[in-house]
This record gives sequence, structure tokens and C-alpha cells, in this order.
Amino acid sequence: MTRTPLLAALATAGVLVTGACGGGPSPAPADDDLRPADAAVAEQVPGDDPLAPALAGTPARPATPAQAADMVAAAQDVIRSDAPDAPDAPDADLLAAAGHTAQLAVREIAVRHTWLTRVLDRLGPDDRAWVRTTVAARREFRSMHPTSSADLADELPAWRIVAPASARTLLRSYREAERRFGVDWEYLAAINLVETAFGRIRGTSVAGAQGPMQFIPTTWDIYGAGGDINDAHDAILAAGRLLRANGFARDKGAALWRYNNSWAYVRGVTLHARAMQRDPRQLDGFLAWQVYYLTEVGSVWLPEGYVHRQPVPVRAYVAAHPERLP
Repeated sequence: MTRTPLLAALATAGVLVTGACGGGPSPAPADDDLRPADAAVAEQVPGDDPLAPALAGTPARPATPAQAADMVAAAQDVIRSDAPDAPDAPDADLLAAAGHTAQLAVREIAVRHTWLTRVLDRLGPDDRAWVRTTVAARREFRSMHPTSSADLADELPAWRIVAPASARTLLRSYREAERRFGVDWEYLAAINLVETAFGRIRGTSVAGAQGPMQFIPTTWDIYGAGGDINDAHDAILAAGRLLRANGFARDKGAALWRYNNSWAYVRGVTLHARAMQRDPRQLDGFLAWQVYYLTEVGSVWLPEGYVHRQPVPVRAYVAAHPERLP
């Protein structure tokens, strides 16, 4: 195996799974995609309904800037309709498909540098702002990691992918930490997204970081207050304590840098937080982002229910599950 990171995976741009006070970036971003064959993209393109592929469990990347824009617009229409008092709020499956579809669009826009302007030209002001912010975040995270094919994994990890807690449950914990420790809830949510896709990834990083907020055990001993490192509520509060101790109120960037020693990480987390500050409903969209694991054949989707006790050869896995290589 060429590499065994916890975080060649998603999220958020995607998941990094790097670890609080882990000392630096993980080997690969959680949500990256270097699949080389453009022809393979063209085989799986959205039809009339941009959300249909994700709804059907066969997610597809956009093949053109126009398709990417249509995917963003359709997804954001659903995400922005998800308000507690909305009479026609989307059902859970539709909201999940919207978040996944938006994620796929952003991933493709971010790696195709000639697309961004053409995508933005087709979108309304709110969608343009979201795309600019989210694509910029994804590019920050991608800049932390190598691109050589020799560095890419030929096996999928021995992980368990589980369903995250609900947005309401997570938001309650974020707001408690904000109230008690003075850390904006959007930053805690952004870290939770970037580290483990809101707790979807159950595994230990190469740095030894654990739990939904990826704490090194020695750091947890200081800030965990006797809680469970794998419990979302306990981990979110511990992150609040750590960020407060790191001077979040005085200098947000410096506090985030101490969480993970990378300025690209700081910028990426800040951009995701700003997207949620601009529109809190984006938490629902980000919560639907899936785990993608970067390998030598491309980024492989690891859906909820993925469980392996030992690493799995990626080519054999993709042959058995072709829909998991969008």
C-alpha cells in the first residue's frame, strides 16, 4: 500500500481528518478527486433533474460548466427551502441528495480552473457567493497535499462510515459551546465537517487523532473534561475549550492554526464558517456531504454502512461497486 492516511478522505473542502494539535496536515484531503479520465465523467452526467443521480444512489459529476451551475442551483433551491417554519420543507432524502449534488459540483469546479467564471455567470447572487466561498475553501484544503500518483492509496481504509447526528442535535451542541466558550458555532461546525464529515468517519488518524473533532488523546486529557472522545457533544465542547484557550476571541486565525498547523487549513475552515454565517441553512447542505477517499483510481465514495476491519484493494472494490467512483 502506498499510503495509509485516515484522511485521504472527504468531507469537506471536504474532510481532512487531521486532528486537534496533531502537528500538521494529513496526507490527503478527504474530498479530493484527481480522476484523470474526462471520458469517464461524460458517461455519467445528470439528466433533466440535476438531483436525480444522487437520489438514485448513482451520483454523477458534471461534465460541463452549465451542468455544474444547474446542479448548484437545483441543490441550493432545496437547501434554502429547509427552514423550521417552512410549510413545504424538503424531505430528508431530497435534502441529502441536494447536499451531495452540490458537493459533486464544487469538487469538479475546483479542479477545472477554466470553469469558475462560466459557472458563476449562470447563477444568481446567492449561489454565486456560495460557489466562490466553497470552491475557494476546497482549493485551500487541496493545496495542503501532494498530487503525485505515487503518493495515492491503492487500498481503501479499515473504517466504519456511520450516519451523523441530526443538524438540530449538532447545532444544539455548537450553540452550547458558543455560549460557554465564546467560539462562533459556525467555526465549530466547519471543523466538524473538515475533520470527519460530522462524525461519519470512525477511525484513528495516522497522527493518533480520534473522535468527531479529531483530538490527540493527550490534548483530550486537557480539554475533554472527563468526557467521551467519540461523543459528538463532548468533543464539540472540548473543541470550544481548546479554541478559547488558544485565544479565539483575540485572533481566530491563530487559534485555528493551533488546532491544525496549516494556514491553508485556517483559511479553508474560515471560508466554510463564513458560508454558514451568511446563511445558517448551509449547515444542512454541508451535513449531507459524503466521504470520498482519494486513491490511485480517483476519489471513491464511502457511503454510510461502509465497514471494513482490514484495508481493501481499491480496484477490486470499485469493480464490485462502480457507482462509488463518480
